[in-house]
Amino acid sequence: MNTIVNRFASPLELAGRILLALIFVSSGLNKVGAYAGTQAYMESVGVPGGLLSLVILTELGGGLLLAAGLLTRWAALALAGFTLLAAVLFHADFGNQMQMIMFMKNITIAGGLAVVLSHGAGSWSVDAVLARRRGTSVQHAGKPVS
Repeated sequence: MNTIVNRFASPLELAGRILLALIFVSSGLNKVGAYAGTQAYMESVGVPGGLLSLVILTELGGGLLLAAGLLTRWAALALAGFTLLAAVLFHADFGNQMQMIMFMKNITIAGGLAVVLSHGAGSWSVDAVLARRRGTSVQHAGKPVS
């Protein structure tokens, strides 16, 4: 099993980053399309609606950076923090089963982002291309990736 995983590590890392990024990019785009409604929802739970532009920038920008593997660790850190904050602010009604599921979904996504933060983007990423141009290597799980 380990040999198979090692053989396909680069495409798996790329696929994992893209799959994690999808939820943020699609959510950011949905917020753009439903700006007023999203702003009203934020305000209904006590979050200033004026922060919506920052939320959209975080989701779209962070999601696209994550997918591309550019500034990957910073994007993963920002998105993990954002996701944990959203869990606490919007989904902490543990008496409501759907909100509990949404809370756990956010915690799980933050866990996936923690793995990306720890391991980096991998060799199929813009970070790796830039590192090769600089003549350095990208760290992956504490080991250089060529």
